Amino acid sequence: MHGSSGPVARFRRRLFPARNSLARGSDRFEAFVLKLVILAALLAIPVAAAVGSANHGRQVAAAAADTTGRQAATAYLLTAAPVRIVDSESVGTGDPATAATWTDSRGARHTGSVLATPGSPAGSAVPIWIDARGELTTAPRNASTAVFDSVLVGLWLWFAVVAALVLFHRVVRLVLDRQRAAAWERAWAVYPRSGSWP
Repeated sequence: MHGSSGPVARFRRRLFPARNSLARGSDRFEAFVLKLVILAALLAIPVAAAVGSANHGRQVAAAAADTTGRQAATAYLLTAAPVRIVDSESVGTGDPATAATWTDSRGARHTGSVLATPGSPAGSAVPIWIDARGELTTAPRNASTAVFDSVLVGLWLWFAVVAALVLFHRVVRLVLDRQRAAAWERAWAVYPRSGSWP
């Protein structure tokens, strides 16, 4: 698949049909649309990067806010964590949440259910996060998560733009192919025929 019949050569001819004396107006229009699609895909790269960068700033600010309103603490199990039994018919049995107690920064004692390693004995320490009132909360976001999320946002935006552009080009090409096929049918209908092939 090299030379004038390879995929690169075919793509080049599709992109620059004016070099072919047999190129039709629809071929030139399709090439124009293809060039616009490629240009738009390239221009979408810095736009996606800018959106990802802006998202990174928001994520970092949110992570800082999360850290400000939360603090790490240690909970101690009041009962043993249930052991999960996995068989062929069920994922497991037993509630993963286990009763525990912890103390906040003011010295107030709290109780609640925390996620513990199955089978942990009573009295086991479990790391948790609490808010300013000493209630359980989720762990704050960190900088590495912000970077990953921002890169993901930028990539997904670019992929979405490229997918929309490819779909647009396919639709244009489908319409042009139908018009070209109809033109062939009309030309064939008026072509003079004899009783035998020439």
